[in-house]
Amino acid sequence: MKSLHHFPLLFLVFSLALATCSSADSHEDFLDCLSSYHPEESSSISRVVYTERNSSYSAILESSIQNRRFSTPSTPKPLVIVTPLNTSHVQTTVHCSKRHGLQIRTRSGGHDFEGLSYVSDVPFVVVDLSQFRSIDVDVENREAWVQSGAITGELYYRINERATNLTFPGAVCHTVGIGGLISGGGYGLLFRKYGLAGDNVIDARLVDVNGRVLDRRSMGEDLFWAIRGGGGGSFGIVLSWKVKLVPIPSTVTVFTVGRTLEQNATQLLHRWQYVAPNLPNDVYSLISISTTNSTETGNRTVLVTFISVFQGSANELMPLMQERFPELGLVRENLIEMTWIESIIFLNRLPNETPEILLNRTYRNTLLSPAFKAKSDYVRKPMPEIALQGLWSQLLEDVATTATMNIVSFGGEMDEIPESALPFPHRKGTLYGIDYNIGWQEEENNNSQRYIDWIRKVYRYMGAFVSKSPREAYVNYRDLDIGRNNDDGKTSYTQASVWGRKYFNKNFDRLVYVKSKTDQENFFRHEQSIPPSFH
Repeated sequence: MKSLHHFPLLFLVFSLALATCSSADSHEDFLDCLSSYHPEESSSISRVVYTERNSSYSAILESSIQNRRFSTPSTPKPLVIVTPLNTSHVQTTVHCSKRHGLQIRTRSGGHDFEGLSYVSDVPFVVVDLSQFRSIDVDVENREAWVQSGAITGELYYRINERATNLTFPGAVCHTVGIGGLISGGGYGLLFRKYGLAGDNVIDARLVDVNGRVLDRRSMGEDLFWAIRGGGGGSFGIVLSWKVKLVPIPSTVTVFTVGRTLEQNATQLLHRWQYVAPNLPNDVYSLISISTTNSTETGNRTVLVTFISVFQGSANELMPLMQERFPELGLVRENLIEMTWIESIIFLNRLPNETPEILLNRTYRNTLLSPAFKAKSDYVRKPMPEIALQGLWSQLLEDVATTATMNIVSFGGEMDEIPESALPFPHRKGTLYGIDYNIGWQEEENNNSQRYIDWIRKVYRYMGAFVSKSPREAYVNYRDLDIGRNNDDGKTSYTQASVWGRKYFNKNFDRLVYVKSKTDQENFFRHEQSIPPSFH
């Protein structure tokens, strides 16, 4: 009877051992497949494959983890990391992952807010594109081919090397990967003048679920539309993008002006909501909200920092701001003239003023918390002052000392491009987007729930003042709180539409249609990937 009593335990232990053995077998079979799929390249691919047995495995995995919330001993790790150097390496990885039942997570810059490009709860492989980052600039035709693993800083630098009067309308943050940026649409300093990064892509090369390499013509317009804003990880692995280069002036003008509550920050932010979306397209306008100690009372107070980058001289910007936003009290000494490339360095608060700092893909700003939780919103009607005052009381709570809110003004060219032009729907009528962020030190990961609870509370509070039906969110600011797919890949349209409508609104239906045409078996998937229609 004693042995019978312990039978369930023995069965559980046996089951776990069997599962572990199965995972190990699949892992070894996958490695064998990589070396045998193209025997002539077996030595080549072996040099870009890393398992936990490799001494450099951890360094490669950690190198692009931008959110240290996903760098704990309990965080699931990939069975294998592949750092491809050529197209064949990517094709082989897709073939062998599919054959041996392993998920693929594709990482370019590692900025996924929920770690979806390098974390999974099921056995998986990371395709790390950090070595897949060549850039070919064609000044004469104002075009460039850029591989997905390049960071935006590298692209800005390489274009600037060839022509200081051209650039690409990419992200503000210089370490954001090009692949991830464009996959979510991508907005930055120039989006009010030239649209999103995705609006300025004219071709792409993608490895699909069958290992084929497709360009715009062979993939068709539906798939080309979907990969420029439908979120990464759903349709294949984009190898490279052909992008349009846009003109910039020799001089841009920047200002950063901070105002506390004691300096009428509430009234100024309220007024900004009416002014910023209607400024000329040459103005990028951002507000950063944090807390600081008041110079007057010594108590904590809210600091609202008004930041602008203007494509032109200080002599042009000064009268414009005096006319449109005199309440800010801007003076000539607040305005700093610089080059476009210098403005990127300035806004990223980089320690080195030379452009070469933009090539540093592993640079971490020590002013930012290494681990964080973020959420996003879009606003279509100005918030009343009383709503802002309610927000301040939450920002002044003890738990929120590292909390920030970044508010980016829309309008300009974004009002002119139809919301169906790309999967990114946040166009006409959007006054501004909000990024909520609260951070903590890596050693506090075990106590992170208090911070996460706080940001969720703020998000609930803001529900009355932001977009509705759906409450919109930015897919490049991933947030699993708004919904997620099942791990087994069998997610219904109804379940996925809970989060899908928030990111893509009416465009979600077309994305599901494209997914059904191109990956009916749902091989490329993650917690918020587009599902095929049959699930």
